Amino acid sequence: MNNRKVAIIGCGYVGAATAFSIMQRGLFSEMVLLDVDRKKAEGEAMDIMHGMPFAMPIHIHAGDYDDIADSAIIIVTAGCNQKPEESRLDLVHKNIEIYRQIMGEIAARKVEGILLVVSNPVDILTYAAWKFSGLPRHRVMGSGTVLDTARLKCMLGNELGVDARSVHAFIIGEHGDSELAVFSSANVSGIDLKDFYDMCQPDEYHEDTERIYDQVKDSAYKIIESKKATYFGVAMAVRRICECIMRNEHSILTVSGVVEGQYGASDMALSLPAIVGSQGLEQIIQIELDEKEEEQLQESIRVLGNVLDECM
Repeated sequence: MNNRKVAIIGCGYVGAATAFSIMQRGLFSEMVLLDVDRKKAEGEAMDIMHGMPFAMPIHIHAGDYDDIADSAIIIVTAGCNQKPEESRLDLVHKNIEIYRQIMGEIAARKVEGILLVVSNPVDILTYAAWKFSGLPRHRVMGSGTVLDTARLKCMLGNELGVDARSVHAFIIGEHGDSELAVFSSANVSGIDLKDFYDMCQPDEYHEDTERIYDQVKDSAYKIIESKKATYFGVAMAVRRICECIMRNEHSILTVSGVVEGQYGASDMALSLPAIVGSQGLEQIIQIELDEKEEEQLQESIRVLGNVLDECM
C-alpha cells in the first residue's frame, strides 16, 4: 500500500470538488481519478494539475481499478445524483447496483487501504460497501453526518455570534430526513448550550434550536433547488476525514460505520460520533441522549432498517 496515495471513484460534481479540496491540503503525493467516462476523469485531472504552481506538489492522473488498488484511501462518490424533491433514500436501488459493481472490482484486488463512502444514501451504501467488498468494519466508513454536524455548528455560531469552531454539537442517525440533533449535550466551549442562550439570548433557546434543526435537515434540498447539486460542503467534510486518517488524529467525527449493538442497532451502518485515525473507524462513541432524542434515534434506526430489508 502507498501511504501517500488517494483514489477517487466518480468524477461528478462531488468527486471533482473533493479532488480539488484534497489537492489544496497537501495530504497526498499521488491522486488517481476514476470515472465510467474516462475522458471526464482525464479532464478533471488536467484541470486541477494546472494549478500545481499555486499549491503543493502532487501527481494527479486518471486511471482504472488496477491503478487505485494500492491507495491508502479510496473515496467513492460515484452514483446517481439527488434531484429536486427527491430524498436521499430515493436513490437507494439505483446506487446499490452501482456499488455492487464497484465493490466487486475492489474485492478482486484485495485492497489494503480504507474505503470512504460519500454517495447517497450514505448509511445504506456504507453498509453495502462493507458487505460487497469483504473489508473489515474499521476500514469501511461513510462521510455520514459530518457535513450535517458542520451545518449545525455553523448555524448555531451565526445565531449566537460566536466562532462555529467553539460550538460542540452533533447530528446523528441517518444522513437524511430522520437525522436528529443532540442538543442535550451541546455546548459552547464547555458551557451548556441552553445556559449560553440564557446568558446571550434569554427565552430564545427552544424556538431557535427547533428552527435551526429544521434548516439543517432542509439544507441540501434548498441548495439543490438553487444550484442543482451540493458539493463544496461535502468536499470539505471528506477532506477533513482524510486529514484525520492521514495524520492519525484520533478526532471524533460523526462518520457512518457498521454498528455492533450501539443503541440496540446491529447489521446496519449508522452515523454516530466515532474516533477516526490511521486505522480508519477506530471506535464508535455512544453518547448520552435524553428521552426525546432516544426516541428520534430509534425512529431513524427503524427507517434505515426498513430500507435495508427491502434492498439488501
